[in-house]
Amino acid sequence: MDKKKILICDDEEGIRESLNLILGDDYDLAFKTNGKEALDYLKNHSPDLVIMDIKMPLKNGLEALRELRKDKLDLKVIVITGYQSMETARETMKYGISEYITKPFEGSAVKETIKKILQ
Repeated sequence: MDKKKILICDDEEGIRESLNLILGDDYDLAFKTNGKEALDYLKNHSPDLVIMDIKMPLKNGLEALRELRKDKLDLKVIVITGYQSMETARETMKYGISEYITKPFEGSAVKETIKKILQ
């Protein structure tokens, strides 16, 4: 059986490494470091899920979500951030995110969230 594909977009190397350790055995992972790279990747690839940080260089997660939703309305997205605020949460909800996870996170919680979304 083919593994589900997940695009992980986060500028922090430690977060990408942690998610690789947590998810790498169960999913086919692709990694990008900013919203521009993620949008470029999505032009030619169709992952089952995107995990997107909010605070990133070049193009942040909110800007990328805005563009992503123009033509990928049904793509499942988890927003992951260390900067949780009600304003940010409300803003991301406008773009139909599937879940909101704050850093630091527990591996088991991330796995359960992804499993629930991809069922």
